[in-house]
Amino acid sequence: MASAGLEILGLGLCVIGSLLEMVACGLPMWKVTAFIEANIVVAQTIWDGLWMSCAVQSTGQMQCKVHDSMLALGHDLQAARALTVISGMMGVIGLMVVIAGAQCTNCIRAENVKARVVNVGGIIYIVSGIFVLVPLCWMANNIISDFYNPQVPTAKKREIGAALYIGWAATALLLVGGAILCCSCPSSGNSGYSVQYAPTTKRATANGDYDKRNYV
Repeated sequence: MASAGLEILGLGLCVIGSLLEMVACGLPMWKVTAFIEANIVVAQTIWDGLWMSCAVQSTGQMQCKVHDSMLALGHDLQAARALTVISGMMGVIGLMVVIAGAQCTNCIRAENVKARVVNVGGIIYIVSGIFVLVPLCWMANNIISDFYNPQVPTAKKREIGAALYIGWAATALLLVGGAILCCSCPSSGNSGYSVQYAPTTKRATANGDYDKRNYV
């Protein structure tokens, strides 16, 4: 029961992490306008995401434009697109693998095979979390480097957006949930007691009958 509870806990964390990763992938708030001038009253706020850029007016109106060309994007955005999409697909695959090997399902009969399948699902979720972590750290490093670079114009400087924080939370959930799935499986050894019987040798008496001690 304890192992099944750990499996449910780990799977729940991984599913939430995968959902947050998909939300972070779709949000346009990876980079936001940096307010570093004396006058913080501006006409619009710029949001830059993996798939589109949005301009939010001071009146509340928002206009978004999808990136026209993928090749025109920076290397960090291109890598972030690919890795986040792969991570989302691995999350779906990991969900199916863990469900197939969970103790509450009967897809697989052998207990040792089920334990290994759940372990594989946990490893898939850990790799999925690493695939999300790489573009997040790469993007954050570029944002911070450009922010403190005096050669970058003030109008082009950006700050870390909410999507990166959501992605970091998703990474933590995926790594923790995957580790729990890798450690929650029961041992594959047999826990029952094995009874061994010593072989008996029947001995005949002088008159040809078997000794009664053979039947005791």
